[in-house]
Amino acid sequence: MPRVIIAIDGLMTREVPLTKEYTTVGRRPYNDIVIDNLAVSGEHAVLQLQGGEVAIEDLGSTNGTYVNGKPVRRSPLRHGDTVQVGKYTLRLLEDNNPTPLRPSAMAPLPEPLPTASVRVLSGAAAGREMVLQKVVTTLGKPGVGVASITRRSQGFMLAHVDGPEAPRLNGTPLGNAPVLLRSGDQLELADTQMVFDLR
Repeated sequence: MPRVIIAIDGLMTREVPLTKEYTTVGRRPYNDIVIDNLAVSGEHAVLQLQGGEVAIEDLGSTNGTYVNGKPVRRSPLRHGDTVQVGKYTLRLLEDNNPTPLRPSAMAPLPEPLPTASVRVLSGAAAGREMVLQKVVTTLGKPGVGVASITRRSQGFMLAHVDGPEAPRLNGTPLGNAPVLLRSGDQLELADTQMVFDLR
């Protein structure tokens, strides 16, 4: 029976056998594999077991699903493949390859990103600087304008979350897709000017 080993920072947390045709992965408590982490969507991905073969499908998650370090919408999985969901790694083991995994055998997570911050340039909070330490940092006020900055393997991504007007990046309204931020980028959210800095 195929199973997945779940780990964070290279340390195994649990093993889950894949006994159903569909095994859901996400932050909500009704998932088969619950990962309580803000970088993981409520319904993030699903593992499908069909004819002894295993595949993973991303369910339109905010931060994406990665197989062996590459973003995927849907991908078959083979023994030893690693799936990254937020900071967590799921590694597939199959019965015909029952070698147990040691924590050191887990695929390493991407190298840490440089330190990043957002400096507020205008409004009541002018001069305030927020260091982006979490996987997901939200900016703005609900109902007025909310954006998120998410740490990903390729860098820091800006996305529109809520509000009637999209945030502006260097004077241009943000579209539906997240955008990679570069040091010195100017952000405007609900009439508040900010700048993104990498160190």
